[in-house]
Amino acid sequence: MDNNRRPENMARINTKELADAFIEEQIAAVKAQVGDKKVLLALSGGVDSSVVAALLIKAIGKQLICVHVNHGLMRKDESENVVKIFKDELDANLIYIDATERFLSLLENVSDPESKRKIIGAEFINVFADEARKLEGVSFLAQGTIYPDILESIKAAEGKKAVKSHHNVGGLPADLKFELVEPLKLLFKDEVRVVGEALGLPHAMVYRQPFPGPGLGVRCLGAITRDRLEALREADAILRDEFDKNGLAEKVWQYFVVVPDIKSVGVKDDSRYEGWPAIIRAVNTVDAMTATIEEIPYPVLHKITARITAEVEGVNRVLLDLTPKPCGTIEWE
Repeated sequence: MDNNRRPENMARINTKELADAFIEEQIAAVKAQVGDKKVLLALSGGVDSSVVAALLIKAIGKQLICVHVNHGLMRKDESENVVKIFKDELDANLIYIDATERFLSLLENVSDPESKRKIIGAEFINVFADEARKLEGVSFLAQGTIYPDILESIKAAEGKKAVKSHHNVGGLPADLKFELVEPLKLLFKDEVRVVGEALGLPHAMVYRQPFPGPGLGVRCLGAITRDRLEALREADAILRDEFDKNGLAEKVWQYFVVVPDIKSVGVKDDSRYEGWPAIIRAVNTVDAMTATIEEIPYPVLHKITARITAEVEGVNRVLLDLTPKPCGTIEWE
């Protein structure tokens, strides 16, 4: 059987009882696979990596080494919050690496979305390899791969073109030295959340908004520049702040801003002002394979627009993306 294909008779994990059974099954599988070796985990702080961390801690305890890489493409204050939650509050064995310059240098002048994804994915593996050389007994790399990642990255048997590659699937180099540990790879996102709650993770963490592995790298459209990346980070922070204030944060599955590499003419301080557009996207979904658009009240949209255009340097327009999936994907790149 193809280990990357979900069995047709696999039950949907939608109850605590089914989640508990899945957890026990995966704990046994991980123990059998890993033995007494150490495992590195890319801990972004997102739902998938957090659930993997909790599951592996149950299975192998201190054999798990969590590595948080700040690639410079995180949301505002993201890395600081990851360190606070996992190291200070959950007492995880966490290593923090600031690789901002390393990643942004490699991405300079790269505009093709697939190239950006694969550069980011390959460099993640390189960072882990560098860290592994400092440690003894590390033989495994754990990943928060879930089933939609696989479905969107592989080509179907009939020869359909892949939707996009993911850093934890299509971007892995052929000479990878670690054996992979991927306990969630046959689960959909809603099932991962049920498993996370069964593991006792905080509700806010389990239902945290998804964030792609390449981070803001696939929301800063085209070739990434530092000024446009910073504008994106600030605009995204304003969007999240206003969603929190207006009770939309848990109502909407995923909401974010993208900033394309185009400029339009605007007016600021009675003068001509060329700036980028900030494009808002807010979608709801169950399994990430299809998605519908969430309506945002106009007063909230007006407040977001006013704040972004006043507070974010380089942005002079705010747009709203109303495209469902299909035909659009959830992310723009």
